[in-house]
Amino acid sequence: MSKMARIPNLGGARAFVLHRPHPTVQAITRQLSAIGLEAIGFWPELPAEALAADFVFFDVDLGFDEQFPWKPGEAPMPLIALIGSEAPGRVEWALSHKADAQLLKPVGNAGVYSALLIARQSFEARKLLASEIASLRQRVAERQTIVRAVEVLSKGAEDGRAYAQLRSLAMSWQINVEDAARRIVAMTQEEGDDDQSDRA
Repeated sequence: MSKMARIPNLGGARAFVLHRPHPTVQAITRQLSAIGLEAIGFWPELPAEALAADFVFFDVDLGFDEQFPWKPGEAPMPLIALIGSEAPGRVEWALSHKADAQLLKPVGNAGVYSALLIARQSFEARKLLASEIASLRQRVAERQTIVRAVEVLSKGAEDGRAYAQLRSLAMSWQINVEDAARRIVAMTQEEGDDDQSDRA
């Protein structure tokens, strides 16, 4: 049985609404206030202080990349797309910003709360996935470094002995195998640089 997601308390959070003055903004602001969020409207750009927002609602219909103080797809908080026109180019633009949830315009008296919860969960899942991918890439890079260090240590001997030597060096230096491998590879590169400078 899967674990149920806990509904977070959103009271006190700050939501920035990037939309021209419009009844849509008023409807969103009313709902946000009822939930306990502080709503702040901006147009045509978000200020740098938006980096501290808990949520950002943004207009897809008239939106453009330069409105945001971050690169497309790199928002540091959950984004909620406000979609009026379902033109493919506009939807594609919203996707390029990795919108975590959406609200269709015109916004009525409901929908904001569920959009906030969905956006928060999607954003957290995306962050977790990005962290796991970065960790896996780091592990792959470390393994490649270990292979290079074993090659340096083997010098014609079998890899098993070279790996045992690497582990022994790591223990004597009181560091992990990955750090020992990096040290050996770095020392080899320094020696190669010294040889090249001697020839020059």
